[in-house]
Amino acid sequence: MRTDDFDYFLPENLIAQTPLEDRSSSRLLVLHKKTGQIEHRKFTDIIEYFNEGDALVINNSKVIPARLIGSKEETNAIIELLLLKNIQDNKWECLAKPQKRLHEGTVISFGDGSLKAQVIELHNDGITHVELIYEGILMEVLERLGTMPLPPYIHEKLENQERYQTVYAKNYGSSAAPTAGLHFTKAILNQLREKGVYVIEVTLHVGLGTFRPVQVDNVLDHKMHSEKYILSVDAVDKLNEVRKNHGKIFAVGTTSTRVLESNRNRFPEFTAEVNDTDIFIYPGYEFKGIDNLITNFHLPKSTLIMLVSALAGKENIMTSYSEAVKEGYRFFSFGDAMLIID
Repeated sequence: MRTDDFDYFLPENLIAQTPLEDRSSSRLLVLHKKTGQIEHRKFTDIIEYFNEGDALVINNSKVIPARLIGSKEETNAIIELLLLKNIQDNKWECLAKPQKRLHEGTVISFGDGSLKAQVIELHNDGITHVELIYEGILMEVLERLGTMPLPPYIHEKLENQERYQTVYAKNYGSSAAPTAGLHFTKAILNQLREKGVYVIEVTLHVGLGTFRPVQVDNVLDHKMHSEKYILSVDAVDKLNEVRKNHGKIFAVGTTSTRVLESNRNRFPEFTAEVNDTDIFIYPGYEFKGIDNLITNFHLPKSTLIMLVSALAGKENIMTSYSEAVKEGYRFFSFGDAMLIID
């Protein structure tokens, strides 16, 4: 299986640069995975595809203002840090640019010096480990000094930082938003609950995998980066009840999907746990945790387009993407939505 098999043509003008004023006003391409049928709808129509007793699984991880611009104390050289994952206490895994200007012991100062990062390890894969030095509450310091770590294909300034958070974000820990959830409003979630749909929260903190392209020719040679997830007792009780009563499980985004599939690969039924996952889902994978998926349109040759191809079939996905390009859908993080359904 070749990485190039998951390439497609995308005009640059279809890459959404800013979020829509109304979160739920995006378009919705519905792909029926068994037949290949495609429908063109509005995102607010999504409620029609749920039945009483189904489950909507959302990732409540909250994005850290993880992009920091500072300077080396010894030379004043400008250094950019992107915080990826809290390793232990105040030790963080991050991407540093330019890493070649750093050495173990380097101290980087941010803003007024109320936050500093001391380099403790440099790794060949571009990863840098630092210890953060500050007083007070870290998230308050980051809210003051950091900015949202927007993907590199977004060139416009984000005027409202909250638009890179879902309306249900609560647990700080992600370096990128679980963007399939950006379409949901509290009103849509309430309409689903009123219809008898379980709205179930899980947590997966999005890390390096979002920023790393597939750089190997053979898909099977790609190594996923590990990300932390949390599946609560309340969540698994509801999920197992939905399964028992033959309801459908709709995952919001590839992050929720990875939580549920990782868990079901480990246990015969959904089971509460806090764990790390490096699951890599590509065609040939047999899904055990989800039935349907609400997602965005993903980058060519990415692990995410491989995941949706595993669920819907590669030919169905490539046909749908071609149709989306032809119809002028908006792509990637601030773009339109896709529903993959039985």
